[in-house]
Amino acid sequence: MSIVSEIKPLIVKELKNLYGMDFLEEDLTINTTKPEFEGDYTLVLFSFVKKIKKSPEQLGIEMGEALVKAHPDIFTAFNVIKGFLNLTVSDTYWFNFLQSHFSDSRFGHKPANGKKVIVEYSSPNTNKPLHLGHLRNNFLGWSVAQILKACGYDIIKSCIVNDRGIHICKSMIAWQLFANGATPQSTHTKGDHFVGEYYVKFNDAYKKQVEELVAGGMKKEEAEKDAPIMKRTQQMLFDWEAGKPEVMELWKKMNNWVYEGFDVTYKRIGSDFEKMYYESETYLPGKKFVDEGLKQGVFFKKEDGSVWIDLTDEGLDEKLVLRKDGTSVYITQDLGLAQQKYEDFNYDQSIYVIADEQNYHMKVLKLILQKLGKPYADGIFHLIYGMVELPSGRMKSREGTVVDADEMIEEMVDVARKKTEELGKVKDFTESELKELYDIIALGALKFFLLRVDPKKRMIFNPEESIDFHGFTGPFIQYTHARIKSILRKQSAVGSRQLAVNCLLKLEKSLIIALEQYPAIIEQAVAEHNPSVIAIYIFNLAKSFNTFYTEHSVMNAESEEKKQLRLQLSEMTAHVIASGMGLLGIRVPERM
Repeated sequence: MSIVSEIKPLIVKELKNLYGMDFLEEDLTINTTKPEFEGDYTLVLFSFVKKIKKSPEQLGIEMGEALVKAHPDIFTAFNVIKGFLNLTVSDTYWFNFLQSHFSDSRFGHKPANGKKVIVEYSSPNTNKPLHLGHLRNNFLGWSVAQILKACGYDIIKSCIVNDRGIHICKSMIAWQLFANGATPQSTHTKGDHFVGEYYVKFNDAYKKQVEELVAGGMKKEEAEKDAPIMKRTQQMLFDWEAGKPEVMELWKKMNNWVYEGFDVTYKRIGSDFEKMYYESETYLPGKKFVDEGLKQGVFFKKEDGSVWIDLTDEGLDEKLVLRKDGTSVYITQDLGLAQQKYEDFNYDQSIYVIADEQNYHMKVLKLILQKLGKPYADGIFHLIYGMVELPSGRMKSREGTVVDADEMIEEMVDVARKKTEELGKVKDFTESELKELYDIIALGALKFFLLRVDPKKRMIFNPEESIDFHGFTGPFIQYTHARIKSILRKQSAVGSRQLAVNCLLKLEKSLIIALEQYPAIIEQAVAEHNPSVIAIYIFNLAKSFNTFYTEHSVMNAESEEKKQLRLQLSEMTAHVIASGMGLLGIRVPERM
């Protein structure tokens, strides 16, 4: 139980005793006291003034006196400032908290709650490698799943692979036209990069053909439709849907090249999935929804045979769910996938980690499922995230200006190596230890930088800024953890005996208060589906420890009692940093 949840019922009880009035715990607003004021936790009084009919000052004094008198084991002092009651929590309380939790590496984690959540993320296309935008998606999805798991949810991580459609055929046609039988093996190229090169080649050839047709007098719109390479691609899509053997064979071969490449990248960044779904297997089942919706009157058919849903009453528009030729659209396939996931896992919530460009699509998906009366409709949740841009601007895969995930990781490793060598503190590391350290720092910097921002916000990624050992970065936190572990290595074991209670110094107390808030921070991150809450908290915790350590020696403390107290504080801080960073998918080194 957190101290805030412990304090709330005590305040409700004293309000009843003093004024004979009933209040609910949710009526109370309690925050940590601002640093410029005396106290640890602050009760906002304004919401009671009208009902109790007393001034905030008088109400605060009466409440403060009652709480200190009735609960001296928790409260030792109070003060009232402009409608805020600042309460000082006893050192005894904080000592007891530290003694109970300093060696608990699972502090903040909750037992199973019986609720099941499926988190879908990554959603790659099999015509190109994963890029920087995919990294934000993967890190966000994996972290949200891990944070939910820490709060007791049963988690299934899933991925839908976009392995069919015109964009996939573009790479296939380009390979037929330009590869001369080349393969990833013959060119010593990673499979997803190899196929991605042909997607770019297609667009280069297509652009050239359109320009030639326009130069010959054709309108651009007609040229885009009549370009020979596009017509050939559309025919290939038709042949794929008809199951033409040679097309299916090429499709499987090129997709397998891509999957081999994806697997390498996923392993490197720490992404994993319990279930993989494939668009080629989900688009057909979605058509069953069309028949069902027509029977229920949820959908309607136009004269040309296409099927639609009218969502104008919901502030949207009419939405196509099946083309006039009977082929499915994206929403058709997603209806089938939602049903498949529910049949597979009977989930309570289904989280889709999808960029903000798909806000409309996700609203439509949920509305259709609700109108069809699906039991899982209300559990659909769109975890929106903003796109990632570089300082040079937005990336475009068809023009080959996207930053590949693999290339970005290697660049980060190189930056990590240079920055670490500048510090000059790794002279005694072996070659293999250095390689692992650079990987830990590089991926830690990359993940932290992409997760420290609220998912809904668009962001600009700067590799150099992300590996600053003194800034709001992963390496700063990793370095703090290594620093603490270095302190703890100087002591054979941290004493677990009950310490005699004396006065806590200000920085000691503030660090304990920060540590106590960790479980509430995890709960907030779950409620908001927002890993940046964890990232910001862990960064501030690392800052607090560094401030404390700069002012107060651990190994040369003024007494053995103080030394043991500070060792316990150090151990718990290391545990919480490792735990919080772990929820972000970031490893913390023992030494740096």
